[in-house]
Amino acid sequence: MSLISNVLSKLFGGNKYEKDVKAITPIIEQVKAAYAPLSALSNDKLRNKTAEFKSRIAEHLKQIDAEIAALRTEADDPNLLDVDRKDDIYKDIDKLRKDRDKKIEEVLMMILPEAFAVMKETARRFTENDKIISTATAMDRDLSVNHDFVQIEGNNAIYSNEWTAAGVPIKWNMVHYDVQLIGGYVLHSGKISEMATGEGKTLVATLPAYLNALAGEGIHIVTVNNYLARRDAEWNAPIFNFLGLRVDCIDLYQPNSTERRNAYLADITYGTNNEFGFDYLRDNMVRSVEEKVQRKHHFAMVDEVDSVLIDDARTPLIISGPIPKGGDAEVYNQLKPRIHKLIEAQKKVFTQNLNDAKKMIEAGRNKEGGIHLVKAYRSLPKNNALIKLLSEEGVRKLLMDTEGIYIAEHNKRMPEIDQDLYFVIDEKSNSVDLTDKGIELITEGGEDTNFFIIPDVGVQIAEIERKIFDKEEKIAAKDKLMQDFAIKSDRIHSVQQLLKAYTLFEKDVEYVVMDSKVKIVDEQTGRILEGRRYSDGLHQAIEAKENVKVEALTQTYATITLQNYFRMFHKLCGMTGTAETEAGEFWDIYKLDVSAIPTNKPIVRKDLEDYVYKTRKEKYLAVIDRIQQLVKDGRPVLVGTTSVEVSELLSRMLQLKGIKHSVLNAKQHQREAEIVAEAGKAGSVTIATNMAGRGTDIKLGIGVVDAGGLAIIGTERHDSRRVDRQLRGRAGRQGDPGSSEFFVSLEDNLMRLFGSERIAKVMDTMGYKEGEVIQHRMITKSIERAQKKVEENNFGMRKRLLEYDDVMNNQRSLVYQKRNHALSGERLTIDLNNTIFDLCEELVNTHHSAKDFENFTLDVIRYFSMEPEITQRDFENQKPDVITRNLYNNALAYYKRKSQVLLNKVYPLVQDLHASRGETLENVIVPFTDGRKGLNVMVNLTKAIETNGLEVNYSIERMISLIVIDDHWKEHLREMDDLKQSVQGAVYEQKDPLLIYKFEAFEMFKKMLVELNKEIVSFLFKGYVPIRSAEEVRSAVPQKRTDMSQLKETREDAAAATDGTPRTTAQPERKPVEPIRVEKKVGRNDACPCGSGKKYKNCHGKEE
Repeated sequence: MSLISNVLSKLFGGNKYEKDVKAITPIIEQVKAAYAPLSALSNDKLRNKTAEFKSRIAEHLKQIDAEIAALRTEADDPNLLDVDRKDDIYKDIDKLRKDRDKKIEEVLMMILPEAFAVMKETARRFTENDKIISTATAMDRDLSVNHDFVQIEGNNAIYSNEWTAAGVPIKWNMVHYDVQLIGGYVLHSGKISEMATGEGKTLVATLPAYLNALAGEGIHIVTVNNYLARRDAEWNAPIFNFLGLRVDCIDLYQPNSTERRNAYLADITYGTNNEFGFDYLRDNMVRSVEEKVQRKHHFAMVDEVDSVLIDDARTPLIISGPIPKGGDAEVYNQLKPRIHKLIEAQKKVFTQNLNDAKKMIEAGRNKEGGIHLVKAYRSLPKNNALIKLLSEEGVRKLLMDTEGIYIAEHNKRMPEIDQDLYFVIDEKSNSVDLTDKGIELITEGGEDTNFFIIPDVGVQIAEIERKIFDKEEKIAAKDKLMQDFAIKSDRIHSVQQLLKAYTLFEKDVEYVVMDSKVKIVDEQTGRILEGRRYSDGLHQAIEAKENVKVEALTQTYATITLQNYFRMFHKLCGMTGTAETEAGEFWDIYKLDVSAIPTNKPIVRKDLEDYVYKTRKEKYLAVIDRIQQLVKDGRPVLVGTTSVEVSELLSRMLQLKGIKHSVLNAKQHQREAEIVAEAGKAGSVTIATNMAGRGTDIKLGIGVVDAGGLAIIGTERHDSRRVDRQLRGRAGRQGDPGSSEFFVSLEDNLMRLFGSERIAKVMDTMGYKEGEVIQHRMITKSIERAQKKVEENNFGMRKRLLEYDDVMNNQRSLVYQKRNHALSGERLTIDLNNTIFDLCEELVNTHHSAKDFENFTLDVIRYFSMEPEITQRDFENQKPDVITRNLYNNALAYYKRKSQVLLNKVYPLVQDLHASRGETLENVIVPFTDGRKGLNVMVNLTKAIETNGLEVNYSIERMISLIVIDDHWKEHLREMDDLKQSVQGAVYEQKDPLLIYKFEAFEMFKKMLVELNKEIVSFLFKGYVPIRSAEEVRSAVPQKRTDMSQLKETREDAAAATDGTPRTTAQPERKPVEPIRVEKKVGRNDACPCGSGKKYKNCHGKEE
């Protein structure tokens, strides 16, 4: 913070974060006051506080719950036939539910000081006592069967303060500090709590988790990987269990299983961001309510919130299956020879321009040298020879000055530079574009000269309109043009992705090849991102480049980004050590405020200014020298890198020096826990990516504190400041000493692209030679400004991608709402009436303007199987809304008569079955057909009798609605995928792809809804039950779960895409190696541990 900022901050009462803490302090004093008398309570009385809190919450909600219950009773009354009244009731219920959520927040705020105090007192008792004895509850007895931390002796439950978490024995020794109470309050308030590494974020989460779980709405605690989800769930579960709350982790169970459903029904549910998102998608693919696993999205608490809601947020979660049309995955291999030809030609041009630039600069002809330098830079910007030249005195400044001339006035003169190139690379925007010369080179002899040229659709359509007069010929010509446009767009897109793969994506940097598969490396943690693929066909292009199998395209069945999934929650909060730099984005997208929580002990870590060198070689040599010095001092060293390639290079250099070390990168990520455990010992050297080991603490070994603590060495500045802060934060936890320093070169990616102009000028002016270092606070600030540029650029990309997904999200919300109404049957009658009305309105609007009564009549007969009770005179003279209302009333009356006829036919047969076989039959199958298609509808026999047969009609309506919605939505998603890719060609016509996407997506969705309405109405109005006797109504086998065996779950990496993200498929996710989990095993004939006195096989082991 600058001097001026410091003065202003003090003048206005501190900065924003200091004011936040000051405002919370009175609440923390209330917590401490409530905590003081709790030590006098017995264990039973302390545990009973949970029941007391729940009772107070129920009392506060009593009136509004009674109102909701009364409205539900009225809505469920079978005698209520007024659909408009029923619709109003459900709207009132929705409003009351929102009001109820507000009431919950009110009462939780009232009991917060006491609830936080109870959690702190429980933590204290577990810390100070090896055994805690209390009266056994039913939950205690259930837990004792499978867990060792609680034992039953008579009527007593004995809780131990030692148990196993993620295979590692632990002993509870944590009591909440005041700063952790502050962090807990911030989380409960629906904000982000920024807490430094080692400040106990896992413990902080217990406070709002306990408080909010009391309301019974469920708490989701989200982690970045399944190891942390399982570890945190097992670490904290005994504390919550002691207080009467059930804890579970969804990652322990198979998707769509009863066990996973029960995990969601727990008071507190842990899990990974992926699994929460995928479960939401799966829930919207099932065919029965019983198969759904998730409940209301009430409160989500996200650990490492910046990683989940920033880094992973724009990554679409996709469930996909086989594509109907197949998918030409071989197109990339077919185009490879042309790309090789293109790249070889470009290399020759690059070499010539680079050599000319060197000669002219040496001769003092800087103007001509600058032009050749810009040409070389736009040819192959990552070439090592070019990077070396740019590190020389004055060369980078010459490049920037020359480029500035040609990019002025919206790149007005840039074509003069690009005309000699075969393709142009813009590394900053991560894009590659073919030039006319490149297109000419890869167009082979005998091919159409426009083989790689996208037609100007607007001009050619105008030409068709001018030259062709026959209507059918005109339509055929337009169809041929659009087909040509689509084919060429795909072809150009494939060429561009192959060029990206060859020129911008490097093996062992952005990805690795293992087991004959291309696997993306997380740029921050260095872990392999199993199951994730680059989007937009880029992954297939890289597969073709690396000569591994190119995976086929698949069709999207369901998709959502994590951004839109987490925005569905009533309340969202998060915690991390690095959120301040992204505070603006958190607020803009999620309306999440960030509060920085002070540390329990002052940070004494020394953060040194950056060391800046001209070349990477000098930098790496300096890093090795520094490591040697620190090892001699007896300090552990953590060396942060940005890629697998760099970590392996440094490893080889250390081997040559004979320095023992460990490497943690994408190729050794399975040894992470082992390596991190050794990283704090004296003299140890660990090479890791900048955020490796996130979620775990490096604990200092014997003598390390006296030696100066953990030393952090960063070998490159990351694009994002928070990643560097995360690396720094590995040292100096809980008041420990430590240091951090970054070694930077002008050849580093960040410096080369955004940050080195000013620094290069300084080094040139002061006459720095190779091997000399510059270190100053101004230099460090300059680098941080460069990082801000990248962060702004990335934020812009994320916002744009979110705009694409918002279009899909609006459509998805409506479709899933209709689907859930059909699934539960709760509001299906209202939806079907709206469907009938919408179709009536569509038919009237289609034909009324042309006064086409004949086709109007035919369409009514086609979809409603009835003649309209509307005369031609009325049709021509009445207003459309009057005709629509009359047609709707006639259709509704006809459908009611038809339903009653069906009921009169089927209900007696159902009664016979119930009378003769009701004790053994639960469900029956009723066939239903419209003459073309048929389906078997499962009907619950008991419900059918209770509703006098109405359940038969409801089941038919429910089944038809679900099938039709799913089929149309799946086809619509495929078309949306195609649209997202095809609109990218709009940039060649100087149009905004996003605007075109929004317009076309709206029209496509409107068309889909019309077709959906037509099919539902047609099936229901034409359908009948083709049975004559009770023998034809078959008994139903137990309902199978929705088959999802052919579906694949994928996360696409949108980092390489500037806009849309079409679908690809991935292999099933490989489970990471984890510690062996040994659970308590009870023999079938042994006494049940619950204390019932029965044998295990007759008690808790009955179902095994």
